[in-house]
Amino acid sequence: MDYETIVYEELRVWRNKVLKKSSLFNQISKKAQKKMNNMIPEKAHRIITDSIKNMVKATLAGSNITTKKPEPTELSLFERDQIAKEKLASYRKTAVVEGAGTGAGGIFLGLADFPLLLSIKMKFLFESAAVYGYDANEYEERLFILHVFQLAFSSDEKRKDTFYIIENWEQEKGKLVDMDWRVFQQEYRDYIDLVKMLQLIPGFGAIVGAYANHNLMDTLGETAMNAYRMRHFELQAEK
Repeated sequence: MDYETIVYEELRVWRNKVLKKSSLFNQISKKAQKKMNNMIPEKAHRIITDSIKNMVKATLAGSNITTKKPEPTELSLFERDQIAKEKLASYRKTAVVEGAGTGAGGIFLGLADFPLLLSIKMKFLFESAAVYGYDANEYEERLFILHVFQLAFSSDEKRKDTFYIIENWEQEKGKLVDMDWRVFQQEYRDYIDLVKMLQLIPGFGAIVGAYANHNLMDTLGETAMNAYRMRHFELQAEK
C-alpha cells in the first residue's frame, strides 16, 4: 500500500471524528456557554472581538515576516508530512515551556499566556502553509489559515460548518470576504476557557498550563496537516 493510500484512509477516519454527532456533555456545555455569553454586555463583546481581531492580525503580520518561503513543488506528500511533524514537535515544545512558565506565575502571568500561545499557534500555521507549498502572503491563504484555526478550536456545531468550507476550499474561497471575527473569538474562548481558568491557580497552574498547551498544539497540528492533505487530494482530483 503506497503512502497516499494510507493518508487517504487516515483522512477518512479523521473526517468521521470531526463530523461525529456531538455528545450530550458537549451539547449541555455549549448551551451553558451561550447563556454566559448572552449575559455579557454588547459593548464588552465588541471590545473583546476587536481586541482578538487586532491581536490575530498583528500575529499574522509578524508571522509572515519570519516564515520561510514555500517548500519546492517537487516534494512528495510524505516528505511534506515529515517536515510538518518536525515543525509541530518544535512548536509544541515551545508551547509547553511557555504554558508551564506562565502557569507557575498564577493569575497575572496566566493571563499573559493567551496572546503568547495565540502567537505560537499562528506562527506554526504559517510554517505549515509553507511546508505544503502555499504562500501566506496571499490573502486567501491567510483566510485558509484562520479557517484551520477555527476548525481546531470550535464547538462541534461550528466545526462541521468550517470543515465543509475547508473540504471544498477551491469552490468556497471565492465566496469569502473576511472572517466573522465575533464568532471566531467566541468559539476560541469557549473552547479553551475551562482549561485556562485552571491554569490561573498558583502552584497547580504550571502542570495544567504545560499539559493544556501540549494538547492544544497536538489538536492544531493534526488539524493543519489533515487540512492541507485534503487540499492535496482536492487539487489532484481536478487535474
